[in-house]
Amino acid sequence: MANPVKAAPGCTVVVLGNPNAGKSTLFNGLTGVRQHVGNYPGVTVEKRSGLISIDDEDFELVDLPGTYSLAPTSPEEMLAVKILLGKPPAAGKPDVILCVIDASNMQRNLFLVSQVLELNQPTVVAVNMVDVAKRNGVEIDCEKLQQLLGVPVVPVQAKRREGFDALKRAIADSRNKNPDFPHDPFEASLKDRIEQLESTCPDDCALKRFAVTRMLFDTDGFMADQLKSEVGPTTLESVESEKQKMESGKEPVFESESSARYSWITRHSDEFIKQTGPVRASSITDRLDAWLTHPIWGLGVALLVSVMLFQLVFWIADPASDMIDWFNGTLASIVNGVVPAGTLNSLLVDGLINGVGSVLIFLPQILLLFLILALLEDSGYLARAAFLMDRYLSKIGLSGVTLFPLLSSFACAIPGIMATRVIKNDRERLVTILIAPLMSCSARLPVYVLLIATFVPAQSYLGGLLGLRGLTMFAMYMVGIVVAVIVAWILRRTFVKSPPTSFVLEMPSYKVPSLRNVGQRMFDGGWSFIRDAGTIIVAVTILVWAAAYFPRLNESNPPAELTNDFAVVQRLEPQLETLADDAAERPSIESELAVAQNNISAFHLRQSYLGRSGKLIEPVVKPLGWDWRIGSAAIASFPAREVVVSTMGVIFGLGSEVDEESDSLREQLAAAKWEGSDRPLFTLPVALSLMVFFALCAQCVSTLAVIKRETNSWFWPTFSFVYMTVLAYIGAFAVYQIFSRMIS
Repeated sequence: MANPVKAAPGCTVVVLGNPNAGKSTLFNGLTGVRQHVGNYPGVTVEKRSGLISIDDEDFELVDLPGTYSLAPTSPEEMLAVKILLGKPPAAGKPDVILCVIDASNMQRNLFLVSQVLELNQPTVVAVNMVDVAKRNGVEIDCEKLQQLLGVPVVPVQAKRREGFDALKRAIADSRNKNPDFPHDPFEASLKDRIEQLESTCPDDCALKRFAVTRMLFDTDGFMADQLKSEVGPTTLESVESEKQKMESGKEPVFESESSARYSWITRHSDEFIKQTGPVRASSITDRLDAWLTHPIWGLGVALLVSVMLFQLVFWIADPASDMIDWFNGTLASIVNGVVPAGTLNSLLVDGLINGVGSVLIFLPQILLLFLILALLEDSGYLARAAFLMDRYLSKIGLSGVTLFPLLSSFACAIPGIMATRVIKNDRERLVTILIAPLMSCSARLPVYVLLIATFVPAQSYLGGLLGLRGLTMFAMYMVGIVVAVIVAWILRRTFVKSPPTSFVLEMPSYKVPSLRNVGQRMFDGGWSFIRDAGTIIVAVTILVWAAAYFPRLNESNPPAELTNDFAVVQRLEPQLETLADDAAERPSIESELAVAQNNISAFHLRQSYLGRSGKLIEPVVKPLGWDWRIGSAAIASFPAREVVVSTMGVIFGLGSEVDEESDSLREQLAAAKWEGSDRPLFTLPVALSLMVFFALCAQCVSTLAVIKRETNSWFWPTFSFVYMTVLAYIGAFAVYQIFSRMIS
């Protein structure tokens, strides 16, 4: 477990860099286990901070979101700029800025560095992946680059932790030393305009150059809003006037900055970049991309990788989840042997142990999914798959990078929602979070299997190639997919509306993933789920247990309909304790005792607050073809959808040990009648209605807890629960009414 960061150290260092420059690998290598992961106050962006020691003094490192420039276009980039400026949620300006750049892609990375130097704050440049550049036949002269930039430049290999000592020394020595940037990237005419605008700034403004430059090239007003208190109204008016003059020219304002900075980098690149040999890695990358980004073969590979990801979550995570389930069962048996039957026993076993188990049961899936996504992203393949899928997902307002989170949600929405962290656009990520629960997860499968096997006829078509039961199962999965597409399309045009943006994604070089970085991301994902979502899940599970347990019967004076069952229990329980395990009469006694105990449990549930709630909502669910018993099962399934099967077992007097394969449960459901009549309770329309409801509803507190964790707000899980419940009700109502009329 990562150790929490201690009291505020004497120096704060922010780590900044382009995506795929190895920034997180460097951060993990420097901080090791002395790091802390949380959220910035009031926002959903993750904050990673850690400690490093230099000369027995602690320095705090803060890993900022990856950004290509200080002209922010996403909430993550905006947050990075705010922290650089010392704006909330930052407590103040950083003492040192550590810029991490990719040695194999210097020109693009130096664009960001040239902007950072205009902040006139202590800065260190770490040139990472010098080994990759060398394999490309490129050598970086860091001394010449240091002379050009006027700040310390240190070569490092973050994966191997090489150059860290020199980097730490440069950080310590850079405190209170502002850059000595000897060059101006802008040509004379643009430079004169900037200097004229600087002259309008107040004398006490410490960010004159940075402020007027950023506001001049700002396209959406964000930077002007952040810097208006530093420059004052006169400078704001002057900048706006100058911007209008520039916009009347041939070249757009934002292109003027790009052209000037890249031209400056190109002019000086020969001073520090030496081509020492043939380019190897890029040619390998090109040959791989010829296949992996091909519109046909590449798409096939992307779909194959997606299917393998989906299968791995089942093949590997399921056995691990079964082990956790076995451990919970063993622990419950121990508690049953120590704590006598009663309220405390039920609280510990049915409330606390089941609650903690319902959290831990998801952990293998979450860890495995973060492992796979980290490997795909660090290797460079995730960007290729996103590029290929973008043409399809863009039609509903999403980008290609949403593919893996949505696909993962078919196994479980919880890791799927957490996997949306790979989506950089905040609004796309929110839409993906809101539609991920509509993918039919594995928890819905027991409901489908039980109802399809019991009520859907075993008819076949096309010579046995297609079966009605298989088609029904396929239809349940398609319901979620089709509705998710419609919901995403609507959300992108209403609640989560934003101007259309082009999908810009860097194609990084292929490389071997850092196992340390991958392991850290696995740990961060698993721990954040347990810490933040797990507490909510356990709390709600205990509340639902209490609703199903209370009020209790007075066993000394049971109701008339249970008199015989209580008598059987009182007579047979002592008798069973004295019998040997291999006694011939033991099976018959156990069977008779189980029937009596199940009858008592069913009565308890009917009289509980949960059962009363089911009766209360019966008028609401009756148009769906349900009675209070089905309604109670739906309410009880709020902690987890699959609980509906065991709850039905209790309600119909078979106990909670039944599952979707139990013949006794299928027979009991098929024989169930509406109370007070001979009309069958379950029919094919009712079964279809119930399946459609569970295909669309938000009956999973774990999913809602994770939505709260990932959005840092109770609004969006509430919104998800409401809109999905309404959709589920409308869908179930339509299916029941239509099929009832078709079959009658």
